[in-house]
Amino acid sequence: MRTALTPLEFARRARRLYPEREALVDGSLRLTYRQFFDRCDRWSAVLQRWGVGAGDRVLVIAPNTHALLEQFYAVPQLGAIIVPVNYRLGSEEFRYLIQHAAPTVVAAHADYLTLLDPLRPQLPSVRHFVALEGGAPGWADYEGLLAAAPTAFEPAEPGEDEVLSINYTSGTTSRPKGVMITHRNAWVNCVGTLAHFPLQVGERYLWTLPMFHANGWGFVWTVTAAGGTHLCLSKVDAAGVYAQVIRERATMLCAAPTVLIGIANGPASERGQVPRGMRVLTAGAPPAAATIARIEGELGWEVTHIYGLTETAPFILVCERRPEHAPLGPRERATVKARQGVELITSGELRVVDADMHEVPADGQTLGEIVVRGNVVMLGYYRDPQATAAALHHGWFHTGDAAVVHADGYVEIRDRFKDVIISGGENISSIELEGVLLSHPSVQEAAVVGMPHEKWGETPVAHVVLRPGASCAAEELRAHCRARLAHFKVPSAVHLVAELPKTATGKIQKFILRGGRAAISTQ
Repeated sequence: MRTALTPLEFARRARRLYPEREALVDGSLRLTYRQFFDRCDRWSAVLQRWGVGAGDRVLVIAPNTHALLEQFYAVPQLGAIIVPVNYRLGSEEFRYLIQHAAPTVVAAHADYLTLLDPLRPQLPSVRHFVALEGGAPGWADYEGLLAAAPTAFEPAEPGEDEVLSINYTSGTTSRPKGVMITHRNAWVNCVGTLAHFPLQVGERYLWTLPMFHANGWGFVWTVTAAGGTHLCLSKVDAAGVYAQVIRERATMLCAAPTVLIGIANGPASERGQVPRGMRVLTAGAPPAAATIARIEGELGWEVTHIYGLTETAPFILVCERRPEHAPLGPRERATVKARQGVELITSGELRVVDADMHEVPADGQTLGEIVVRGNVVMLGYYRDPQATAAALHHGWFHTGDAAVVHADGYVEIRDRFKDVIISGGENISSIELEGVLLSHPSVQEAAVVGMPHEKWGETPVAHVVLRPGASCAAEELRAHCRARLAHFKVPSAVHLVAELPKTATGKIQKFILRGGRAAISTQ
């Protein structure tokens, strides 16, 4: 009587219960669940006719469109593996990922065909190249194939421990690694999300988060499980988000803190028309309390902070609301909300440990590494046993995130271990310093990195983007920090910049900020 734990179960249920509900909106295209799954089945039939089956990889390069969402159902119901790739990469990065994943099929949005064409002779595993929109010589036409295909195919019944997706990490310090997520990993993540962040039937989810990023944090399946509507948004800017929220009556979205900052600082005339009450999940980087306070105070949206990694499918901690938080003032409540929180009831066990794997005391001060074990932890890195062994040892997945545990059990990340700044023997949290900078009314974004120093070894250096129309001198920002922090934590330099380098998912690329600067000499 046992059935496998797989997101395909959510599709089976949605087919039965919600056939006439609106499943998807993508520009002028509107599909019911019946129409959506009809298209998925037709694509499965095409892939099966091409010989795609269990274990084969289908690699997809596309922004948030209906065609990309369809791959998350059509591919796994054949027992094949979906490989959604960051569409903002360059030619050499695409070549490496496609060669590494060795897919049978590459499907790409029209915007990327010209970039991929010269690579085709170097991709011997790929038997079929498919243009998801438009067309080009040598590329199969996705819509034409669907129109001519039957809906009948032979579905597979993949086991829950079989690989569902391969999601490549950002590769900011080394070659990207292919995280193998199983059907069980994904199912458990989705159910945990629904337990802590319930979605109602008819929820209208706005796709501001890239679907390729950890399978859209699982929401490619979670929204369907709830009978919600996927509101596709291929380009994310504040004005576009406001328009979709108003026109399509969006009720929730997910976004990294840097994306939230952009949304909060959109055109004032349009921002004032956006309805209050949107629910927001933020993750991908620790948000500053000031960012949360701004979103909740200025837009009236409710923010929930959640933490995870691609390797954990991705959620493992949630900053759950508790009755004792209610009496707190806005600033104090935002400070608590900026913490990563406590384990999801489904994600497994999380500890913060020292170098000897002993748990650190819950004193809010002692730094340790977050380690995890449980049903959301990846199977391993695809074709990379050494990296797998380095990450999965002593029975735990080692995240590389440095954190403290508060007396109430809430975990708070202080930094990536590689980003902790050690100045004169003292540890400085770049996240803490960024939070102080973001509390200044003129600051929109901030990133702090450690730079070489002749005397102290390292010193914190800040890179700051000011809010539109704001004016502020670098020395004023240093004084703002000096009034709130120990003096050794104050940045030795503040660079005012037009923008910060970011990944497609909104993470700040600190390795770029570290590069190209000489050591700072003693003053």
